[in-house]
Amino acid sequence: MNEPKPLAGKKVAILATNGFEQSELTSPRNALLNAGAQVDIVSPQAGNITGWSGKNWAEEVTVDKVLADVKAEYYDGLVLPGGLINPDTLRQDKQAINFIQGFFSDTANKPVAAICHGPWLLAEAGVLKGRKVTSFGSISTDLKNAGANWVDEPVVVYNGLVTSRNPDDLPAFNKKLLEEVREGRHYA
Repeated sequence: MNEPKPLAGKKVAILATNGFEQSELTSPRNALLNAGAQVDIVSPQAGNITGWSGKNWAEEVTVDKVLADVKAEYYDGLVLPGGLINPDTLRQDKQAINFIQGFFSDTANKPVAAICHGPWLLAEAGVLKGRKVTSFGSISTDLKNAGANWVDEPVVVYNGLVTSRNPDDLPAFNKKLLEEVREGRHYA
């Protein structure tokens, strides 16, 4: 008899646009799918978005949902992949910031996982004050200026928020992402 998947019935959004770090989208997506979650790639535009790997454009990923058509309430969790281009573009998109803010409230936070430059979006969304996080080192000052307690560790979990520094941290990042989505909302 087949064992039930630990995230069966959970729905997770991955918010991305062109220039996402390839492994930081595909690795968490595969981990979530293997655990039984439904995963939607959400982007401001329909069609395909193109990843970045090393110093080159990488593979395309099909967008499942256009940002204008979704709300945080449709999802049990959110993943914010890094790359330099992806979060820098999305942090200038008001709909993207509003979508991210929907996962945070005064009473309950849904799991959110951001890796590498992904936490830039959390700074723009104004949700870092007092939270312990990590990220790619070059944005640590931005996160501190947004009120975060920044540390240099492979993975940090704080009240449902999972952050990591770079693709080398993906095994630890994915493990904590799955744990937090399984646990669900975190109450303050």
